[in-house]
Amino acid sequence: MARARYKEQRAPRQLDPWVEGVWSVETPRERVVGYGVPPDGCLDIIYSAGEGIRAVGAMTVERQFDFAANSCLFGVRFRPGLAGRFLQASPAELTDKILSLEDLWGAEARQLRQQLDDLTAGEQRFTLILDALVKRTAAPNPVQRAIHAITLMAGNVDLEFVARQANLSPRQFRRRCLEESGLTPKHLCRVLRFQQACRLAESLPRRDWSRIAVDAGFFDQAHLISDFREFTGRTPVSFFSNTPQR
Repeated sequence: MARARYKEQRAPRQLDPWVEGVWSVETPRERVVGYGVPPDGCLDIIYSAGEGIRAVGAMTVERQFDFAANSCLFGVRFRPGLAGRFLQASPAELTDKILSLEDLWGAEARQLRQQLDDLTAGEQRFTLILDALVKRTAAPNPVQRAIHAITLMAGNVDLEFVARQANLSPRQFRRRCLEESGLTPKHLCRVLRFQQACRLAESLPRRDWSRIAVDAGFFDQAHLISDFREFTGRTPVSFFSNTPQR
């Protein structure tokens, strides 16, 4: 089966507070079918020559993508809760959806796509996309700072305390977190713990799932397995069955 080649790097310094990273996916001569992307709490802007520029909302379950042969996809991944200003839309409206950036930016997105289509070098395309984002930066609001704190703690936080730090009631914070991230606080925390478990699994010489569950903040291994099934449709062992051990 043909495999896509994924590359990732950090965002430039001026975008680092808002952008988790920039990435690309290149396909071989064969078409790639069923490229799985599990939920990570993030929103992305992606570009490909064939489909233009699109905004990908936060996902609640793993999504499968098909890529044409000899193609390259470029993406910018925003940190959880920090994409709204850049997209000029509420992330809550994008959850589990993919929209053309033209629907959000209008003529500016059409002009940017034309400029991207005229380029051939990947680094030039990254630079053009990032330049379009830099001019949209602004200081994060209290809710965005609270969501960032949740992200830094991989979802292992007291949400009532976080809400108080943002000068909001738990109910108000739930609504504002959904508006800013596309996920409720509890759902975002679950996704972040799932991602932490994945990082631990990738880093350990041997995968002790009981240990991973505890270190990632799950109540127990059964809780971890339940979330893996919900988010990916697979158990942790099945999910990592094709991941080489280090």
